[in-house]
Amino acid sequence: MATRWGICSAGKISHDFTVALRTLAPENHKIVAVAARDLKHAEEFAKKHNIPRVYGSYDELAKDPDIDVVYIGTIHPYHLATGKLFMKSKKNVLIEKPLAMNLREVQELISAAQDNSVFLMEAIWTRFFPVTVELRRLLEQGEVGDVQMVRADLGAPLTHIPRLAERKLGGGALLDLGIYCLQFIFTVFNGERPESIQATGHCIDTGVDGTAVLVLKFSGNRLAICTCSITMMLTCDAVITGTKGTIKIPDHMWCPTSLEVNGKEMQFPLPEASMPLNFTNSTGLRYEAEEVRQCLLKGLKESPGMPWAHSSLIAEVLDEARRQLGVTYEQDNIQ
Repeated sequence: MATRWGICSAGKISHDFTVALRTLAPENHKIVAVAARDLKHAEEFAKKHNIPRVYGSYDELAKDPDIDVVYIGTIHPYHLATGKLFMKSKKNVLIEKPLAMNLREVQELISAAQDNSVFLMEAIWTRFFPVTVELRRLLEQGEVGDVQMVRADLGAPLTHIPRLAERKLGGGALLDLGIYCLQFIFTVFNGERPESIQATGHCIDTGVDGTAVLVLKFSGNRLAICTCSITMMLTCDAVITGTKGTIKIPDHMWCPTSLEVNGKEMQFPLPEASMPLNFTNSTGLRYEAEEVRQCLLKGLKESPGMPWAHSSLIAEVLDEARRQLGVTYEQDNIQ
């Protein structure tokens, strides 16, 4: 039986997610409804993607009895409210990254999932790419020995995009881009908590972080460096240095299609899209969707590949980095 998806929000990332779902077998994944706060936008989205049911509010989607899981593609200040809405209606949810604005909100979402006995996953799609699957295998096999250093960079000039630059929209390099670097680091170090976090950088005139550099120190003098920016183009690669060599994600580290192990390159091409996409390599969103299906079939409430503990740890590190940089959101002031 197909996993029945509802799409919450008719924006750019929801378009790409819907296109990616269509690269999977239709007997396994079926989109049954879309909701937007503007009914016209939802109707246009449904027509473009041939989705049978359309709603002009998220409440209506939450009440639809024929949905197994809702993909939440809203901007992150709305993740907490929309996530709780659907989970209280006993809907499983896949929520775009970052899961929420801070650790307090992440914990609130996890509590809602537990209280309502539903599945919850942060949509860090990178975790489920074939490159990441191979990376985990190589690390488990000790291909590069004991890991000593991890470096991950991601940045581009993006301050012209309101949701990335405006504080009220959850803007800033850390929440949108730095999360990819941190999730990579915690993939390598298997969710281990760092002993120390040092952050530096600068803010743009809207008060959000334009560029941030984080140095994380782990037990045994292992280090990780995360650099993210919405003001400049960075290399967008990642390197793992071990006692026996290196593993490199040469580019597009957030949606990778290749991997270099001690200089030897492996390619992992993505399927073609059926229509134009808004973001790079977006057909790779198919892998997180299939992960959700497999978890639901097994009766799991969280994904082993992106567990709640990792979402909490990432949020905790982001909170501390923002504290050191002096970046606050209105959600931080709620007691």
